[in-house]
Amino acid sequence: MSTVREGEPGGAAVPIPALFAHLVDDTTLLLPRQLIPPVHDVLSRYLKTRDGHYGGMAGQLVCPVSRLPEVVSQLAKMSPSEPVDISLVVDTGLGSVPKALSLVLSRDSLLTPCTVETAAPPDVDSTWLERVSEFVPEDVLPVVEPRRPLEGDTAQWLDAVRRVSEHGCTPKLRCGGPRLSDVPSVDEVADFVAAADGAPAGFTTSLGVPHAVRRDDGNGRADHGMLNLLVGVARALVNGDVRGALLETDPKVLVREVARLSEAAGGAVRGLLARCGSGPAEEPAAELANLGLL
Repeated sequence: MSTVREGEPGGAAVPIPALFAHLVDDTTLLLPRQLIPPVHDVLSRYLKTRDGHYGGMAGQLVCPVSRLPEVVSQLAKMSPSEPVDISLVVDTGLGSVPKALSLVLSRDSLLTPCTVETAAPPDVDSTWLERVSEFVPEDVLPVVEPRRPLEGDTAQWLDAVRRVSEHGCTPKLRCGGPRLSDVPSVDEVADFVAAADGAPAGFTTSLGVPHAVRRDDGNGRADHGMLNLLVGVARALVNGDVRGALLETDPKVLVREVARLSEAAGGAVRGLLARCGSGPAEEPAAELANLGLL
């Protein structure tokens, strides 16, 4: 697989295979308020990771619109070496998007707008999606999260995922949160991957993917792993066993399968799985390094 090299100026950058390049979005600012460190600390950690040896894995900083003024204020004090790629999460209504984008664009030495993310109603239709598109400039990707039902039939949810994809938006799958029900089942993840197959810019995940390999905490909660998702998508593209990949807890099995991917196959995987929401890229990068993948 091809690699990209990024790291501290003059330092020894770790080569990042294209399969993992800019894969990990930092979603720390989406955690419950009581769990979020001070914004200054979140930004310091993000910049340290982005400009460090594993910088090639770092994706976008995910920021709720309501926290944007504070993020801009703190970044202005830090004078980053290059602008931060930012994903704006709409938490104050679609009407707040133009003002937020105007703020970002006015501070182009600090921030680069990449995506605008918003939750969608269960019955999302083309009229609602067209309204989202009106608020998002052409060079910024609209990301839409159809809300997964916490119980009951998921058919309407999957129909919404397909409508989002068909409209040209990027569907988002929430993979975690404070409640056990916030973690989608293996079947739900597999069904989502199939429903999002036609999305022009692929799909993203948010929260709940903190590690390279699936982990069970022993109390009924299991976190989906990045390698599981990547291998699951690779199998989905060739009509393979997606659910088996998502359930796998043996890292050796997943590493062997990743190692067999050609550069073209890896590109196809990332064409469907665009980014994974997690904390800073440093921890999953260290896990991948321990597995011999970096």
